[in-house]
Amino acid sequence: MGTTFFASNAQTNTENPLLKKWTGPYGGVPAFDAYKVSDFKPAIQFAIQEKLNEIDVIANNPEAPTFENTIASLERSGETISRISTVYGIYRSNLSSPEFNAVDTEMSPKFSELKDKINQNKKLFTRIETLYNSKESKKLKSEQQRLIWLYYTNFVREGSKLNDQDKEKVARINKELAGLFTKFSQNLLAEEHNQYVALTTDSDFDGLPEEVKKAAMADAKERKLNILGTIANTRSSIEPFLTFSTCRDLREKAFDIFVKRGDNGNANDNNTTLVSILELRTKKAKLLDYPTFADWSLSNKMAKDPQKTLDLMLSVWEPAVEKVHEDVAEMQKIVDSEGGKFKIQPWDYRFYAEKVRKAKYDLDQNEVKPYLQLEKLREGMFWVAGELFNLSFRQITNVPVYHPDVRVWEVSNKLTGKVVGLWYFDPYARAGKRSGAWMNAYRDQQKLDGDVLTIVSNNCNFIKGADNEPILISWDDASTLFHEFGHALHGLCSDVTYPSLAGTAVARDYVEFPSQLLEHWLATPEVLNKFALHYKTNQPLPQSLVERIERAANFGEGFATVETISSSLVDMKLHLATTKIDPKKFEKETLEALHMPSEIVMRHRIPQFGHIFSSDGYAAGYYSYLWADVINADAWEAFTEGKGPYDKEIAKKLYDNVFSIGNTIDNEKAYENFRGRAPKSEALMRARNFPVVEKKK
Repeated sequence: MGTTFFASNAQTNTENPLLKKWTGPYGGVPAFDAYKVSDFKPAIQFAIQEKLNEIDVIANNPEAPTFENTIASLERSGETISRISTVYGIYRSNLSSPEFNAVDTEMSPKFSELKDKINQNKKLFTRIETLYNSKESKKLKSEQQRLIWLYYTNFVREGSKLNDQDKEKVARINKELAGLFTKFSQNLLAEEHNQYVALTTDSDFDGLPEEVKKAAMADAKERKLNILGTIANTRSSIEPFLTFSTCRDLREKAFDIFVKRGDNGNANDNNTTLVSILELRTKKAKLLDYPTFADWSLSNKMAKDPQKTLDLMLSVWEPAVEKVHEDVAEMQKIVDSEGGKFKIQPWDYRFYAEKVRKAKYDLDQNEVKPYLQLEKLREGMFWVAGELFNLSFRQITNVPVYHPDVRVWEVSNKLTGKVVGLWYFDPYARAGKRSGAWMNAYRDQQKLDGDVLTIVSNNCNFIKGADNEPILISWDDASTLFHEFGHALHGLCSDVTYPSLAGTAVARDYVEFPSQLLEHWLATPEVLNKFALHYKTNQPLPQSLVERIERAANFGEGFATVETISSSLVDMKLHLATTKIDPKKFEKETLEALHMPSEIVMRHRIPQFGHIFSSDGYAAGYYSYLWADVINADAWEAFTEGKGPYDKEIAKKLYDNVFSIGNTIDNEKAYENFRGRAPKSEALMRARNFPVVEKKK
């Protein structure tokens, strides 16, 4: 049946642009100017069958399994479905529409089915297992041995050793989960796009910086509303509003719609969906012989054991909470001195933290913001990449893009002149684009059959200003920009043979380390003096302001840490639970047991926690940011102990042992090769300047 489908559709699919190989410069690029949403379904159906036919050929090869006829053949298989999946993911994250959502709802389970059919192919797994256990394989190159290990452990982890009945149960669960992930994501996107805070009078704009005012006016215009402005229900709009608006009642409204995304008892409510996801994950873990989903999830991470992650999180939790109490006490003094008859609430936190920052460090975000032009900082990132990794960037216009906002740069090694990849940049918020910031690899670097260039992208949600006006961003947004560029550099520096081991294909709790590390270079004097230029005068940040930024560097760390670790702890505890939960009750009781400060909410409340409910990606894995931050803090000290941030020798070690090697060796070993030892967690406490908390007896 499979082969017949493949043959009969070959004729009708010849004109489908999604099925065509990428052509043009740089070894081919996506033909974004040719794709239509209606192309996806037939293309996906065709490409899935093509991949299954390729798998059948590998699995049924009468010759004894070798690395070349099994593992290398698997690496070469599925080129068509890989290209289509890339474009599909770009539409899903950046160009969502009712038409695409209908396709997504129908087709996302098909990708899950494909994965299960491959993982559950007995003949294929037998070939992989034979190679894994073969003495001959031990004579292969280390990268080839690593790839065999990766295939074997991934197949076992997904149930290749189960009996047929249990394999079928796992496949059914995976298919159901895929549909629920799509539903969760679409609900969340709808809540973000349909809800807003209306600004109807001039006084509703009080306290807002000029660019936030303009963005609110532009948003109302785009919604075709006959009111002065709207604050969209996305982090990039809500957080500046909570920081600067002097209208406490409107701050409360903005806070309310943001923290209740997916939790409004309406058609987009996510509570039932997420409970189903958790129940299915628990069933799947038990079928795979793990006590909890958390144990299954961590089986391919650096941490391995859920308790290790809990221990790390709780070791940082108490000092962070202590820091929050100190900060809130200072904020409350300001409220009291101004005659406010209220206790600091979550919608007050950012507003009064800003006042404390100003009072304590003589630092006002609005004083810094005129120097933080998006385009200048982008140039700064390019400069850092050149200093650390000898990369140079040249903007090009000869490749198609999926939206007019997207721009593309050719990336080369400035010493050899050799092109290493392309970088696509999609910086602005718009309808149909999910909130947040991220990096994607459109194509992985590899050298299996000649040099294949990587294509990576960075996507953000900065608020677009008026035409020809520079986009000014906050310090936090600038850090995020550098963070995501760190992921992009991890992809662009990749220099491996096999695509499955390339770039960012490392353990989830290691992948955030290179990106978090790159954030440090934003605050270096070299970047600030060259690229933090005032948008009117073109003058760099005054030295006095740089010094105030340095003094205030750890301000807000308590808040950021509590906000993030509370989400991480709730995530881990959700996935250690084995009985049905009530999300509201679970969240409340877990946070109460942790003595969560009442002035802060989790960064991602359960019904809007896309990291853990829109895929399995970060499920029982949100702790990864903290785990990676321990490594990051330790790695940064390698530079500060050396000749400073631009120490060429340490940068080369970082390139050789982290950024260029992908997953070709064990991640712990890779870090030890860079640092000469394992990371020490004390570096994190120093970096965050947390108080030492006495252990309770």
